[in-house]
Amino acid sequence: MTNALPRLTAALADRYRIEREVGHGGMATVYLAQDLTHRRRVAIKVLRPELAAAIGAERFLHEIEVTAGLQHPHILPLFDSGDADGLLFSVMPFVEGESLRDRLTRSGSTWSGTRPASTRSRSGPRGAVTPKGSTESAAPGTF
Repeated sequence: MTNALPRLTAALADRYRIEREVGHGGMATVYLAQDLTHRRRVAIKVLRPELAAAIGAERFLHEIEVTAGLQHPHILPLFDSGDADGLLFSVMPFVEGESLRDRLTRSGSTWSGTRPASTRSRSGPRGAVTPKGSTESAAPGTF
C-alpha cells in the first residue's frame, strides 16, 4: 500500500492529514489521520488496490453500507467514505487502546481462524471478529 499512500494523501489533502499507518491486513490498510474540518483524530481504512483489481470492490462497499446503517453504543460510527483517486476508503473515529488480539491474548482466549474460539457459537457463520493482522474489528464498523 505504500505506493498508494502518496495518491491517498494528495486526494484527501483538503479533508484529512494522514499521520501514519496503524494496521493492515488482507483486505485493507488503516491509517491514523487528522480530520481537518472537525479537528479530530480518525482512522481511514483503505481497500488494497490490488484486491479491488483482482476481486472487485463489492465486499468493501457492502461493509461500508452495513456500517453506515449500524447504531449501537459499542460500534463506532462511519464518518465518511468514498473514492479517492481510485482508492476506496472509509473513515471512523480513532480509538486509542490495545488491539483486540492483545486483549484476547491477555484474557486467555484462543484464536481460531479469523475469530476467537470463544465467539464461534455467537458470531454466526461469517463471524464478526477479525485479528489485528486484518485491521482488527470487533464488529463491522469498528477498528
